[in-house]
Amino acid sequence: MQKTKNNSNLIWFKNDLRTIDNAVLCEAQKNGNPLIAVYCFNPYHFAIDKFGFKKTEKFRAKFLIESIEDLRLQLNKLNIDLFVFHQHPEVIIPELCKTYNVNSIFLQKEWTSEELETENAVKSKLVAINWHAIYNQLLYHPEDLIFKIEQTPQVFTNFRKQLEKHVEIRPELQPKTYPESNRIANNTKIPTLNDLGFDHFETNPHSAFPFKGGATEAIKRLEDYFYNTKKLGFYKKTRNGLVGVDYSSKFSPWLANGCISARTIYWQVKNFEKEYFKNQSTYWLIFELIWRDYFKYVSLKHGNHIFKLEGILQKDYDWSSNKTQIDKWINGETTSEFVNANMIELKATGWMSNRGRQNVASYFAKALELDWRIGAAYFESLLIDYDVHSNYGNWMYVAGVGNDPRDRKFNVELQAERYDAHRKFRSLWLQPTLF
Repeated sequence: MQKTKNNSNLIWFKNDLRTIDNAVLCEAQKNGNPLIAVYCFNPYHFAIDKFGFKKTEKFRAKFLIESIEDLRLQLNKLNIDLFVFHQHPEVIIPELCKTYNVNSIFLQKEWTSEELETENAVKSKLVAINWHAIYNQLLYHPEDLIFKIEQTPQVFTNFRKQLEKHVEIRPELQPKTYPESNRIANNTKIPTLNDLGFDHFETNPHSAFPFKGGATEAIKRLEDYFYNTKKLGFYKKTRNGLVGVDYSSKFSPWLANGCISARTIYWQVKNFEKEYFKNQSTYWLIFELIWRDYFKYVSLKHGNHIFKLEGILQKDYDWSSNKTQIDKWINGETTSEFVNANMIELKATGWMSNRGRQNVASYFAKALELDWRIGAAYFESLLIDYDVHSNYGNWMYVAGVGNDPRDRKFNVELQAERYDAHRKFRSLWLQPTLF
């Protein structure tokens, strides 16, 4: 497909970097028009934020590059070309529309402020383009809910029970393959770490997440965790672990980048239960997927309040932004060894366990009484599995301005005794000769 008089469709990929169960892709294929795809490494995502952190640090950047490399391969199998640019979307997408006579753009529906600002910047440069924004990152589709989004329950348990009882999960979607005539001479290059402002680095040998980005790797992990090792059957017992690859599913980075969908995981759990066995652990993985959906619906309901200091509860606490305390937290130099070990792990690998995250966030917001948004921004920068809704939802939750009706404070020393009784985790990350 070279420059053509025929109308074309364009898919703008964001954090939905897959072909299997991609509602945007399937919708874009429906009318049979020629189809091209684009991904922009937006320079804004690698800039410094208002708290002084790079919005996307090297760990997320590397995983993203790997995910785009794999997406291009998957799209090639469908005879769809992926154009990749290290440029602002509002510069690139209008040019593509002009060159390839695009009259319809298909993209994942977003609702948080920065994502909408980027979309609006592109829209402002386009004339007479049909815009198709499609829900593509949820387990439960909004059209299937028995309540309106603005009536999303304030407490997770109420949300979960209503959905589990009344709402079916939609089937997984499969894309179509185009004829070779859909292909284009596409010479665009995926940027390297160096292009994005980072030095090449090797994954830390102690990392609990030594995996690569991309849908291929996501499916490989699923097959190993479910079918080869049957570790899924022990998930509930091990999910609070701290050391090693298999204490949890580790699906979150692929979910966050959209390399695999929550629905794909859900249906694979159901397949596992049918083929092998069903227990509390198989259910608990679905339970965690529902938590993920919950934070997305919370942000749909409350909008930009999830980014505000007072949170969705509009609570007026006295927060500090003491730089010395913040730096000590970041560098693992607090009075808590457990907090320190987790923060050093994050800085060295871009990964931290769920148990670790709850503790270091509670320590930051409740013990040090620091502005929780600063901690959330640091997590956004470093975590390979950064997801805007889960990140800010969880930070609000532990800071007492979100969805936790109990407003708990973690006792990090008791947590260390319970989850790191033999000091294996602390010993691993507090070694003075480690780096």
